Amino acid sequence: MSEQLQKQRVLTGSVVSAKMDKTVVVLVQRKVKHPVYGKYVIRTTKLHVDDADNRCSEGDLVSITPSRPLSKKKSWRLLDVIDKGTSG
Repeated sequence: MSEQLQKQRVLTGSVVSAKMDKTVVVLVQRKVKHPVYGKYVIRTTKLHVDDADNRCSEGDLVSITPSRPLSKKKSWRLLDVIDKGTSG
């Protein structure tokens, strides 16, 4: 199937590290229901994201999408910077 026919998976997260060149680390949070107690628990994942233009800084809210593997850990692309955070 072509890429246009498939729905594009988009995740939203916040940038926790922008110290590398052309790469940022994004923290993605999701809520998962506990199998026994039924309470919703927050799970987090850190993803390495390709930021070719170095647009992001720490604290930014970004949207990302999967891509082909670009390096050992980096297989996500930056789609958009939703909200510029305060770095300081």
